[in-house]
Amino acid sequence: EALSAGIQAAVFDAAFAGVSPDPAIIRADRSQPEFTRPVWEYLDSAISATRVRRGQALLAEHASTLQAIEQRYGVDRHALVAIWGMESNFGQYMGDKSVIAALATLAYEGRRPAFAHEQLLAALRILQHGDVQPSRMRGSWAGAMGQTQFIPSTYNQFAVDFDGDGRRDIWDSSADALASAAHYLQKSGWQSGQPWGVEVTLPSGFDYALADAEIRKPISEWRQLGVNNIPAADDQARAVLLLPAGHRGPAFLVLDNFRAILKYNNSTSYALAVGLLGDRLQGRGEIRAAWPLDEKPLSRSQRIELQDRLSARGLNPGPADGIIGANTRKAVRAFQQSQGWPADGYPTLHLLQRLQE
Repeated sequence: EALSAGIQAAVFDAAFAGVSPDPAIIRADRSQPEFTRPVWEYLDSAISATRVRRGQALLAEHASTLQAIEQRYGVDRHALVAIWGMESNFGQYMGDKSVIAALATLAYEGRRPAFAHEQLLAALRILQHGDVQPSRMRGSWAGAMGQTQFIPSTYNQFAVDFDGDGRRDIWDSSADALASAAHYLQKSGWQSGQPWGVEVTLPSGFDYALADAEIRKPISEWRQLGVNNIPAADDQARAVLLLPAGHRGPAFLVLDNFRAILKYNNSTSYALAVGLLGDRLQGRGEIRAAWPLDEKPLSRSQRIELQDRLSARGLNPGPADGIIGANTRKAVRAFQQSQGWPADGYPTLHLLQRLQE
C-alpha cells in the first residue's frame, strides 16, 4: 500500500526496521481514566508560576523570531508561546516513542485503526520528503510529534521551514515549530489583533441556556443582554458564552481565536489554558470570579450512568461513552429546565442524584 502511494521501498524499509507491536502503546490507547481533574486544577497546573516565568524568558530570548512570525502569519506571539508551553513544556517533553512504531501499532490494534493507518502513511511521506530521519521521528504514544506536537497529516499540511535550512524541523528548530503552529492557527481562522476572549460577569436572572457553543452572538447583543465587563471591542465580532464550571463559576465570552485554538486541540479546558497563559505572559489574565471548589467533577462511570438515565427519559444525550459532548449538554440542559434549575448544561452530582430518584 505504501509503495502504491508513492513511498520508495528504501524509505519504507528504513522506517520499519526493527518495528514490532508495542504493548505499552495499546495500554495507553485503552486506558481511559476514571477520574478527571476539575478545570481549576487543570488551569493551576497549566498556568503555573514556573511556566509563566519560563515563557516570559523565552519571549525575550526569541523576540526577533517571534516578531518575524507575527508579521508573516498575523498570530500573536503570546498565544504561540503559550501553545509551546502547553504542548511540550517549551520543547522539553516531546515524547520518546518511535512515531512509526506507535502508529503502526495503533493501525494494527487500536481504537481508531483507520485514523492511525492514515497517519502512518502521512508519516512515511514526511520521511520520504527528507525533513527528519526515522531515528529522530519520535513523539507521543498517539503519534504527536515535535515541540508543537503535530500529528503527521497536520505536519504535511502546515509545517514550514522558517529558519531557512531546507528542512521543516519541528523537533530541533523552535523557529520552525513556532512558525508551523502559527501557520496552522492562521489557516484555522485566527483573527489578527483580536483577543481570544475575556472574563465577564452575568446579571441576576440571566438565561444560562445561552451558554451554548452553537450560540454565537455579536458583542453588541451580549451587552444588550446585560453581560458586564466587556472591554472596548469590535461590537460586531461574534462571541460564544463559556461557563467552564457551570453557572457557579467564572464566565467568559470567547471569540474566533478561541475557535482557532480548538482546531489545534478540541478541548475547552486546553483552549482556555492557552488563552489565559498567553494573557499571563503579559502580566494579566488573573481570573476574578471564584471557582465552585466544592463541586467535584463526575467520574467516568458516573458520566456514563448520567447518559444512560438521560436517555431513559427520552432526552437523547447520544451514546453512553462518558464523553460530555454537545448532545449530552443539550440533554442536561433540557432536564435542568424541567426542574426549574439554571440551564447551564453542566453535569453535577446533584443532577445525577435527581436522575437516580
